[in-house]
Amino acid sequence: MGPYKIIKIVASALAIIGIIFAFMVIGGSEGMIDNMLYIAYIVLAIILVLVLVYVLKGLFAGNIKKTLMSLGLFFGIVLVSYFMSSGTDLDLQPFIDKGQDVNEATSKNVGAGLNTFYALGIIAIGTMVFYAVKKMIKNN
Repeated sequence: MGPYKIIKIVASALAIIGIIFAFMVIGGSEGMIDNMLYIAYIVLAIILVLVLVYVLKGLFAGNIKKTLMSLGLFFGIVLVSYFMSSGTDLDLQPFIDKGQDVNEATSKNVGAGLNTFYALGIIAIGTMVFYAVKKMIKNN
């Protein structure tokens, strides 16, 4: 039995358990919400382990130099985004008045995350447009 078949069986079993718990929650059993969260945590752990295993397997089977360069480029974008965010873009007083623990460091981290998201989004869209145009030029 191959790994694909095992994963398919485990995924099907978890889906059936999730459906049963969903119907129990809909039926009004409030204690089942905790069980749904446990199932979600288990599924998340399984997904993370599988992703890690297959990434490491592909990393050592493929070109490790390209992978490390891409990883370095990603961390470079994160670092530049972090230094670009000022931490003072957001008025923190309303959050402090509500009793939330928000400071400039938190604001800077959120700003860095948003800047990273925007940069990676622009890069992804630009790459798709570039290769679409390149393919259209090549076909003509």
